[in-house]
Amino acid sequence: MKKKFISMLALVSMLFIYGCTNLTENVLDEASVAGLSSRQAADGILAPVYARLPDIFLHTNYFNIQEISTDEAILPYRGGTDWGDNGIYLAMHQHTTTSTDPNLNNTWNLILQGVSRSITAINTLPTLNDAVTKTYLAEARGMRAYYSMLTLDLFGVVFVKDDVGATSTILRGDQAVEYIKSELLAVEPNLETTVGPGRLTKGAVWGLLARLYLNAAVYRDRYAAQFTFKSEDMDKVIEYTDKIISSGQYQLSRDFFSIFNSDNHDNKELIFAVDQRADLNGHNRMAYFSISGDQFPIPAYPLANGTDGPGITPDYYQSWAKAYAPKDPSVDPRFYKQNLTIYSNPADSCVAEADFNINRGILRGQQYGLIRRNGVFLKCPDGKYKVGKLFSDTRNRPTLAVNFTEQIDFSVAGSNYNTGYRVEKYEFSKKSVSGRNFGEADIVILRLADVYLMRAEAKLRKSGDAASALADVNTVRAARTATTPPPALSAMTLDLLFRERGFELYWEAQRRTDMIRFGKYEDTWTEKSNSNKMKRLFPIPQTAIDGASNLPGYLIQNESY
Repeated sequence: MKKKFISMLALVSMLFIYGCTNLTENVLDEASVAGLSSRQAADGILAPVYARLPDIFLHTNYFNIQEISTDEAILPYRGGTDWGDNGIYLAMHQHTTTSTDPNLNNTWNLILQGVSRSITAINTLPTLNDAVTKTYLAEARGMRAYYSMLTLDLFGVVFVKDDVGATSTILRGDQAVEYIKSELLAVEPNLETTVGPGRLTKGAVWGLLARLYLNAAVYRDRYAAQFTFKSEDMDKVIEYTDKIISSGQYQLSRDFFSIFNSDNHDNKELIFAVDQRADLNGHNRMAYFSISGDQFPIPAYPLANGTDGPGITPDYYQSWAKAYAPKDPSVDPRFYKQNLTIYSNPADSCVAEADFNINRGILRGQQYGLIRRNGVFLKCPDGKYKVGKLFSDTRNRPTLAVNFTEQIDFSVAGSNYNTGYRVEKYEFSKKSVSGRNFGEADIVILRLADVYLMRAEAKLRKSGDAASALADVNTVRAARTATTPPPALSAMTLDLLFRERGFELYWEAQRRTDMIRFGKYEDTWTEKSNSNKMKRLFPIPQTAIDGASNLPGYLIQNESY
């Protein structure tokens, strides 16, 4: 079926019209195409429902919104020449984003196109005579609910309609929560269990329900001084996380970084993910976004380098350093994985192509890698690739070492190309057609470790059951046995759980939602002092407001924008 998805997606991909509030798209009726069976038509109708996910999860869209707005990531104006973009990344980090931010606009449009495509599928699939349509219909309706979760979380609104040509009803607060909940509950019985992680399954819906119930207190009263986590909501979080864990279908990975390898589609820890395999034209750029422009991870691609994008803030790094002091945080295998042995053995400076892999995790200090001169990698006399200290040659600064520093900020010195520890969580693809822009690693939306951590949080919030919460957290920590796992914790509080979510889920586009739920989004961190609680929501793009101007009072801008 995967191949059918691809061919049908190619057929229909050019037939969509960008829309905002009215969610209107013109879609070819695939069933009318000569020679197609009902099954082929069904495949072609469902494929576009998922097809917006890779664009939503592009590094400058959802990732930017969820990470650079937090204490975890910061993206300065590198060297005064790169990543300036009219200050939008500085504003995102400082919570001064405006309604004209192009990345917000892109994300809004893409999510609502996902909603629109879901509605089209919901209306079209019942006309086809194939047994698979029952499952596909459930997936399309469930994906509409997932896209609605995104608009609720980011912008505080949900658009509801069943007819593509109708005007949506806008829901907020408790009404929006109840609508999404009812949709997910309605589709769960008709979903499959074994077609994931790139498609919606029962396990994925259980996880989304758990996530919805966990954040319901925030969604019901967005600007509360203190959120009220209802006991019955926490019971539901525990119920749905129990379902996932007891199903036996998913498994915590022994090797933490294998969860983010380019072949992670079959990793048993993944529950729901953006399918990015090569034959689906995957194009995630997570592997090259953060690292240096002088880091070249693949010998076969002398143009595949990093972008000197975001680094982690000193505040976030210190959460690791303080947790493990006096030991180095690398005692936790989630923090760092050494692949280049030149770090530990300076004599090992010639590496065979098949053995060359850059280090993973949080990268600090002097970086080593392939040495490139005039567009060609240098080789040793034995034909292996020369590996040595890296300098900022691509930036025309050959004396500036690629030596990542803890300090990074918006000052001239703090915005240089070497500032900030970097993140290489997702693996560069060695088979991709470019080695750079077309990453093959599935982008994680939901995985089993998060399920354990959600259950731990619900137990703490419901009854203060620290012992059970501690057991769940330590289960996740103890699972990483490919190397020495991190030491077990001896106590558990909400603050420690927040820290643990930061250690486990960094760079996975969850930080903003977590910070809001834990009451930390108004805190002060590197280059951010804005404590306005109205910034818990982003502005509705001005283009959407303008587009709805013919309906007075229909789409109201979020407060403070």
